[in-house]
Amino acid sequence: MFKRLKNDIKAVLERDPAARSWLEVILCYPGFRALRRHRVAHFFYRHNMKLIARLISQRTRKVTGIEIHPGAKIGEGVFIDHGMGVVIGETAEVGDNVTIYQGATLGGTGKDTGKRHPTIGNNVMISAGAKVLGPFKVGDNSKIGAGAVVLSEVPPYSTVVGVPGRVVKRVKCPGMNEETGVRACEYGDVPPPCASTPECPAVDALENAARPGKAEFLSRNGSADLDQVHLPDPVSVELAALRARIKALEEKVDKIISSKEESK
Repeated sequence: MFKRLKNDIKAVLERDPAARSWLEVILCYPGFRALRRHRVAHFFYRHNMKLIARLISQRTRKVTGIEIHPGAKIGEGVFIDHGMGVVIGETAEVGDNVTIYQGATLGGTGKDTGKRHPTIGNNVMISAGAKVLGPFKVGDNSKIGAGAVVLSEVPPYSTVVGVPGRVVKRVKCPGMNEETGVRACEYGDVPPPCASTPECPAVDALENAARPGKAEFLSRNGSADLDQVHLPDPVSVELAALRARIKALEEKVDKIISSKEESK
């Protein structure tokens, strides 16, 4: 219990430059308070005392503005920054070292029963206002852009933006065998989470690589890439391509008109 508490405090201190001390985190951060209370609510939920669990979660919602269903499974080192308007559904699962910003929703798409909320992998960043809806997985070390609406599975090491969300950038794990499609860190039938295996050759390659895309990954110590500014914008890329095409067509038309005028 104390280890998890320590990891939650450490996550805030590492990812928020405004956090100055562990005492400030405990007293002033609604995301930390919501997670701490969720641990208690989840305990009661697992022991079939669901009314008590819901009362705790609803009180937490009133106090912090963050609504986490007591049935949701939350990992260690999770940081909910600012937090107002964050909603996490009953069957949602959130991995370790995940960062969630205000207004994000991990929800369902209807009145389905059973598993109906997303599973978030380790080291994922979910930006402000993003909606991840449905019973699919967001792969490890992925980033969901601000305002994105994600309705389908996201591969590891991907960046998703837009409505509906689509993968606009994906950096392949350098430890992947091209022929077999198997990561170097996999063993047996149960691969470990990306970037968490000691002496992982893929992580070593990433840490030592001097190439574009390096910032898209996490180092082994769990420090997160929280860049939300330099995400690709597929709309602006498409508009730029259209502008370039229009310009090229205009130049062709001008040449045709000029040649006709000269022929006269």
